[in-house]
Amino acid sequence: MKGPTVYDCSVIGLGKIENDRGNLTVVQSEITVPFDIRRVFYLYDIPGGEARGAHAHKQCHQFLIAASGSFEVVLDDGRNTRTVYLNRPFMGLHIPPGIWAAEQEFSSGAVCLVLASDPYDEADYIRSYDEFIRLVK
Repeated sequence: MKGPTVYDCSVIGLGKIENDRGNLTVVQSEITVPFDIRRVFYLYDIPGGEARGAHAHKQCHQFLIAASGSFEVVLDDGRNTRTVYLNRPFMGLHIPPGIWAAEQEFSSGAVCLVLASDPYDEADYIRSYDEFIRLVK
């Protein structure tokens, strides 16, 4: 099965409306994000040294934004790895299904906003790296 590669994961600029009273970034399904957003959640209060994610999806697309602070996303397609650093709230990372992703190196006060193409479905998750490698080989 030939699936997506880590190079199919795109960092996308969301734009920024600047104002002396504060900036604004707009996120819209299928306009600024390349899919219909069906679920939103965020990670916060992550203890120093902890990592999150470390799974892949079979069908669900995800779009990660560092709403506050910074973190790294380690992407793996079973052949190549790539690390993307997110630290601007007007930039997001699109992760298509079939990519193993792990978030790490969270700064103090970091907030990782996740927009997903599908409602939560445990059956869509691949949580074992060995199983992921079997599926992509």
